[in-house]
Amino acid sequence: MTFRELELFYYLCENPHVSQLAKKISMSQSAISLAIKSLEKKLQEPLFDRIGKKLILNERGRLFQQKTYQHFLALQDAQNIFKEDKLSGILKIASSKTVGNFIIPELVFDFMVDNPKIVIKKDIQNSAQIIELVREGAIDMGIIETESHVSQVVKEELGCDTLVLVSSDRTLQGKAYYIDQFFDKRWLLREQGSGTRELFLETIGQMAKDLDIFMEFTEFEEMKMVLEKHQETIACISRFAVLKELQRGELFEVGLKNINFKRKLYLIYNKEKYKSNLFYSFYNFIKKEFEKVNC
Repeated sequence: MTFRELELFYYLCENPHVSQLAKKISMSQSAISLAIKSLEKKLQEPLFDRIGKKLILNERGRLFQQKTYQHFLALQDAQNIFKEDKLSGILKIASSKTVGNFIIPELVFDFMVDNPKIVIKKDIQNSAQIIELVREGAIDMGIIETESHVSQVVKEELGCDTLVLVSSDRTLQGKAYYIDQFFDKRWLLREQGSGTRELFLETIGQMAKDLDIFMEFTEFEEMKMVLEKHQETIACISRFAVLKELQRGELFEVGLKNINFKRKLYLIYNKEKYKSNLFYSFYNFIKKEFEKVNC
């Protein structure tokens, strides 16, 4: 089997549209199809099911990808030593919702513009789910908002974030309150497993039992819509997530006495993972960019 055949196989594992891949790498669709058929002939196994015009990775293809991809990355690095352009390949990352919605998209865009031969597949999950994906080796790295104590997962401090209390009741701005003064409000919280929710409840401690958790949300936009329409609601949320609403005067930050909600952001990866040139390049890039983020 050839390096090119393997490279095309891994690209199609991520995006099974031959026409899109042909356009991306300036190669004919027939040449790509012949390369995949050649690989399958050498392995004496079909790696894809052909359903209509679609290529669907089958169970043998998934096993081949799982067993060989890390070795392919090592071979790719060795080959790239002799090339002027050393960055190519596919990187899978996942980030928690705050970071994934409001910080990561622009950073990924900038990195891909500077490195046109790479692909970054990004996903958004809550922190608990990302830790499990890293543990399983399903993604290359994750960015989370909570601690991880899983032995297989390496955790490095990346930056920090501040949670703020927000409401659409403008009469609450410009003053400082004790948090239990708002226990008669209808509280909106993130879902179970969310780093934002965990930090908030841990910080207020025993007072959490007196809290009226009226609704839970997985999506920021839904939460913000309810906040804006109902002044009797209140929420604790990342400042990143409501920055535009605060600037436009649609929501207002509520000052608190004797309490703050600051948290660390962590970059995580599996300690047994092979770290390619692409991994290290994005790793260094993301750490440098987060140094610029003010808490």
